[in-house]
Amino acid sequence: MPAVTVENPLTLPRVAASTEAVARPVLAVTTAPSGFEGEGFPVRRAFAGINYRHLDPFIMMDQMGEVEYAPGEPKGTPWHPHRGFETVTYIIDGVFDHQDSNGGGGTITNGDTQWMTAGSGLLHIEAPPEALVVSGGLFHGLQLWVNLPAKDKMMAPRYQDIRGGSVQLLSTPDGGALLRVIAGELDGHQGPGITHTPITMIHATVTPGAELTLPWREDFNALAYVMAGRGSVGADRRPVHTGQTTVFGAGSSLTVRADEKQDANTPDLEVVILGGQPIREPMAHYGPFVMNTREELQQAFDDFQKGRLGTIPAVHGMSEGGL
Repeated sequence: MPAVTVENPLTLPRVAASTEAVARPVLAVTTAPSGFEGEGFPVRRAFAGINYRHLDPFIMMDQMGEVEYAPGEPKGTPWHPHRGFETVTYIIDGVFDHQDSNGGGGTITNGDTQWMTAGSGLLHIEAPPEALVVSGGLFHGLQLWVNLPAKDKMMAPRYQDIRGGSVQLLSTPDGGALLRVIAGELDGHQGPGITHTPITMIHATVTPGAELTLPWREDFNALAYVMAGRGSVGADRRPVHTGQTTVFGAGSSLTVRADEKQDANTPDLEVVILGGQPIREPMAHYGPFVMNTREELQQAFDDFQKGRLGTIPAVHGMSEGGL
């Protein structure tokens, strides 16, 4: 995992929960089912089976890969619409190109994030560059969907290009964990991603045997998804491994530990830690649209079919397809 790293985490600012912090209990540990997305790239559905009241304001998250493509195999997604939420694509290994009908886009690679606020609606495409399709290679990343409150669902679309070098790097007091704050704030340290709904998104690398106890906003929910490795969560040391999501309960700190022994191909515990302020509004979600009511969903479909969500740039020589 070549996402942004440092040789010595002890050179970084360090964070730790107060000794008076209230530890968040583990409410559940779920295992992500596997599937395929877009043109056929493998994914793990990190939030499958978790009640939305524990996820709000997050909607879904897919771990894309980790997969080693042979030449000609790399895949992406065809042009498709979105409205009413934000997509966050974090690339750990490999390269992905993004383009949307609002003029946003770019190429992201190891440690980069593209943050697309669909708002009132647009069309976009994500695909590996032609050079990667020809050569093949390693591909691994995450895509997270973040809901927008009703007041922001029809805002103008926006695109953020977050380079890996701009993420806020932190460590624990003993240097046993490297924290990459992609968005939001942790213990007074701000990540580069600008969010409409208050959230925190962290990619943590925890070395074997190390423990990570973070201060966590009490008005946020808390989730931890294991991308690779083995460890435990919470005060009762509930075991977790690759492809599992932890749902934490109320409190002001959360704990993740890495097992002393990791698999040969996974030297550390790699975990994404998420929290957000629940929106607590009705949600109507179908396919690429996330709105508040069924009527708004129908309007989104109608607007898409009538071309109101934008048009595919002519350079692609493509016409709008279906959902």
